[in-house]
Amino acid sequence: MCKHWAEATILRGPHEDLESYLAAIDVLKSIVHYFTSNKNLKSSDGVLNHVNNLLAKSVVKLEEEFGQLLASYSKPIEPDRLFNCLPNYLRPSAVDQRENGKNHRSEHSAKSSEGAVYKPPTLIPPRILPLLHDLAHQLVQAGHQQQCFKIYSNARAAALESSLRKLGVEKLSKEDVQKMQWEALEAKIGNWVHFMRIAVKLLFAGERKVCDQIFDGIKIPKDQCFGEVTMNSVETLLSFGDAVAKSKRSPEKLFVLLDMYEIMHELQPEFETIFEGKACIEMRESVVSLTKRLAQTAQETFGDFEELVEKDASKTTVLDGTVHPLTSYVINYVKFLFDYQSTLKQLFMEFETGSETVSQLAIVTTRIMQALQNNLDGKSKLYRDPALTYLFLMNNTHYMVRSVRRSEAKDILGDDWIQRHRRIVQQNANQYRRIAWSKILQTLSVQGMNSSASMATDGGNSSGVSRAAIKERFKSFNMQFEELHQKQSQWTVPDQELRESLRLAVAEVLLPAYRSFIKRFGALVDNGKNPQKYIKYTPDELEKLLGEFFEGKN
Repeated sequence: MCKHWAEATILRGPHEDLESYLAAIDVLKSIVHYFTSNKNLKSSDGVLNHVNNLLAKSVVKLEEEFGQLLASYSKPIEPDRLFNCLPNYLRPSAVDQRENGKNHRSEHSAKSSEGAVYKPPTLIPPRILPLLHDLAHQLVQAGHQQQCFKIYSNARAAALESSLRKLGVEKLSKEDVQKMQWEALEAKIGNWVHFMRIAVKLLFAGERKVCDQIFDGIKIPKDQCFGEVTMNSVETLLSFGDAVAKSKRSPEKLFVLLDMYEIMHELQPEFETIFEGKACIEMRESVVSLTKRLAQTAQETFGDFEELVEKDASKTTVLDGTVHPLTSYVINYVKFLFDYQSTLKQLFMEFETGSETVSQLAIVTTRIMQALQNNLDGKSKLYRDPALTYLFLMNNTHYMVRSVRRSEAKDILGDDWIQRHRRIVQQNANQYRRIAWSKILQTLSVQGMNSSASMATDGGNSSGVSRAAIKERFKSFNMQFEELHQKQSQWTVPDQELRESLRLAVAEVLLPAYRSFIKRFGALVDNGKNPQKYIKYTPDELEKLLGEFFEGKN
């Protein structure tokens, strides 16, 4: 009766009642054991052949059931499900808002990865895992380890690769990366950083857990099986990172390289844990290799940037002496660097031994700022008007100082750097004032004004100076001031405080000299013909006109 039940159960298959099916296999195995031990029985050979055939059929049906169960429950995970497993700040809505706000700095402003909670998705329902475990156990016991291995790895690898494709992961070669426009590549790198985090923390971690549960206690190389499942996916993800690391270096790539290095460094310990065992050693080494290559490329890009700043020969000339585009570009670049302080600290540790990484960042930053200053000194010599040369240097150095004071760079460059460059700003302002205004101030000086024979006909005065000479001085003053006004109202001092300070410095020298000159010699002109032709401006009008200087008006 028991034999007939077992046979009927085997022929029916395991799909409806796996527990009974496995019990039937045990019955058949006990029959085999009994008749093998009692070969003298007449019917033993016939029974053994029949039962062994049933057992062979049972293994085939177990394989089919194992494959069907895996196929039914190895479906790709939809992106939305994966996003819901992420900490709130990493979900698409939060990331999109930061990107729309043009905050390139990845998650640096909002990130707190240490306390982040990831909830790996359920890849296979918990009620199905024991069934798969029992099926795998029976297959391995029956000597079908390779078939079990192949069925499992094929099904799970296909599901994993499909999940990543739905997420947006694509296989790109080095040539594909080289051909991409920067904007497109930058977007893909940003996505890749998120994909790596999702792949390792959610998908690979989930696959490891499923593999360990299904093959728990079973003599099958779990690490090798897991490696087979994840190999193509890992290779696809790392090959993109490798292509970027090996692509042509350029300054704008530094920050995305730091993003990539940062995520690889962050995930490396988890990767070591998830991909443990000899079977996964190549994948672990690939992760370490990519992390170091990204660090190397980022460091080389630093050197490139310093050299680029020093040698920048752009023909962009700021005609009004304002802040040069190179200055604002470099300063923004340096500001961004300080959003990556912890990453840079780690990066420097990859190559430096025994030196403080904070000082390394200070050295790099100081060199970049000095390269900028050297370049600006060169650009300033392109101006024909030396007064504009010093105005240009004043504007740009002031922009550097103000930007450093308002950013974390002040803690790295230090107060000495700030004070030294503030003095440079003042020196440039003084040089501008001396060169631009010394000539016109000479027209208001009594030096060089001596009496002449024309005093007799032109009317003498107590100062012993001729009316003609005074008229000539006023005419010269008017002409020079109008020329200065016409020219320097087109020049720009973009910082309001600096602009007001510079106007005040000019006014403090010019207006007292003008008032004194009018007070001393104005009567000579007032008593003659057309006095307004010579004394065209009152001191108040001059002060008002000085208020139009450095406004960049065309």
